[in-house]
Amino acid sequence: MRREIVAGNWKMNMDLAQTESLIDELIRTLPETKAEVMIAPTFTSLYRAFQLLRTHKIEVVAQNMHFEESGAYTGEISAGMLKSIGVNTVILGHSERRAYFGETDEILAKKVNTALEQEMEIIFCFGEELEDRKSGNHFKVVASQLKNALFHLPADQWKNIILAYEPVWAIGTGETASPEQAQEMHEFIRKTIAEVYNDDLAQGVSILYGGSVKPNNAAEIFSKPDVDGGLIGGASLKAADFGAIASAF
Repeated sequence: MRREIVAGNWKMNMDLAQTESLIDELIRTLPETKAEVMIAPTFTSLYRAFQLLRTHKIEVVAQNMHFEESGAYTGEISAGMLKSIGVNTVILGHSERRAYFGETDEILAKKVNTALEQEMEIIFCFGEELEDRKSGNHFKVVASQLKNALFHLPADQWKNIILAYEPVWAIGTGETASPEQAQEMHEFIRKTIAEVYNDDLAQGVSILYGGSVKPNNAAEIFSKPDVDGGLIGGASLKAADFGAIASAF
């Protein structure tokens, strides 16, 4: 049985007071759900979020990390630093990191290796640009991103990998891949993994969809057989919307 997951990526939003307020509201109002619920606050609020949720079912995850354990990397955060404050899961490969900070498949492969060496869980993001979709290269692009960053891993390390397919053209734009488009890509992802590893591994990996998921479309997207939840951006900043999405299974 694959894990069903709803993870909120808060990006560069919410100062400490706002983080405390939103977490308090989530604790009070989050509806019952069979999905695992995660939130990714900013670095400056991670430890406080961990403290507030230490005994709650919501898991606190990080938005990024460096591939080195320590050193002269001003402004960066290591896996060991995250683990030292109770954070054991990290988002890697988000399109904004790729686009704005020059993260390549090679860099991401290093980050993946380090996170796994530190026994962390990874939410690995990938997805095509609009021009890739229009030109019909979206499957090729996605396969390449997976191959270059993940397919060097031995099969047993995939137990710590969660995939998050995010078509770049649907992130923060209000545009959303149709449930059929999401299912088509998620099915392709499983097929691609099965060809490299095996069908059991492919069928066991949770694949989340990200890209303008909202309360009014979450249930239909999550109902697709190969969609196991969502990586939620803007809607995760409102407790009512995030709760509605989390209970959409």
